[in-house]
Amino acid sequence: MKTILVNLEVSAALDATLACGIGVAREFGSYLEGLHVRPVQPDVIAAGADGFIAAAPDLVAGFEKDARERADRLRDAFEAAVRGAGLPRFTEPGSTGPAADWHLGAGAAANVLGSYGRIFDMILVGRPMADSLTPSTAALEGALFESGRLLMIVPPTATTFRMDRILISWNGSTETSRTIALAMPMLDRAKSVIVHSVEKGMVPGPSGEALARMLERRGQTVEVVDHPGDDRPVGKVTLDEAQRLGADLIVKGAYTQSRLRQMIFGGATSYILSNVEVPVLMSH
Repeated sequence: MKTILVNLEVSAALDATLACGIGVAREFGSYLEGLHVRPVQPDVIAAGADGFIAAAPDLVAGFEKDARERADRLRDAFEAAVRGAGLPRFTEPGSTGPAADWHLGAGAAANVLGSYGRIFDMILVGRPMADSLTPSTAALEGALFESGRLLMIVPPTATTFRMDRILISWNGSTETSRTIALAMPMLDRAKSVIVHSVEKGMVPGPSGEALARMLERRGQTVEVVDHPGDDRPVGKVTLDEAQRLGADLIVKGAYTQSRLRQMIFGGATSYILSNVEVPVLMSH
């Protein structure tokens, strides 16, 4: 976890996302980069009287002004946070220890985050909220499906970063196995790990007990909790149990069922992305 990318958007989750990014950088001595993706100015945004599409200079100027002010606000928030945490600005490529820098991208946030994020160990994004356009679901899914990296999804409530007690939401899937592998630096530093399974959410694959035995071979202290399931959605069972068991962090594979199916019928990933109150690590 030596290179961390934080996606910065003006949202209720901004302070929490910065706090968690700084917490990870301190824990692992990481380079932390704050990224804001500025939307590209549209070439044409108004219809002319002759039926052709024509540029509207006043609207273009307003678009540019808003985008510039938003970028300045986010840069100031990032720099204030890292300065308050005592993280030095990045200087040389060969330098070691925690450091931070700022990057301004341009384009569609989902595309930029999914592409640029491929060179980092982990990407932090804010948790989408039903009553707000930001944090962006599109940016989250771009990073999830296109970067190939570990994501930390941060809710507004996660104002401090802790990883003493980590819950693995195990369902036997390839997606969860991959997430565990990417999250292993955190799992190795946890004081305790909970392997939690919900019976009706399992797919063909190893049991929670089998996973626990392998983790114990790494010297980890592991507790196995198998839940038979009830009338609650699997995602709700997972979050309720994470709260009951005092988990600081959740590790979960994303979209074992197809994303389209989960959008239509619901699923554990969709429920957790909408409701989680502690950071969650995901990959696909």
